[in-house]
Amino acid sequence: MPSKKINSLIKTPCGRAKYLSLLDKPGIIAKIRLGWFILIAIIKDWNLPDQDDSLDSDS
Repeated sequence: MPSKKINSLIKTPCGRAKYLSLLDKPGIIAKIRLGWFILIAIIKDWNLPDQDDSLDSDS
């Protein structure tokens, strides 16, 4: 289960799914790709509302 911190940075469900799939791959190249993905995902999702907060809202 991803930490609450990464869920606040990567906000889209498809981004979180890709993060989990990259997290499970072994090897140094996979870890570099994971870091690159996290960096790009954080930049792309910067201005998006948090998906977890929008699900809890009643409005």
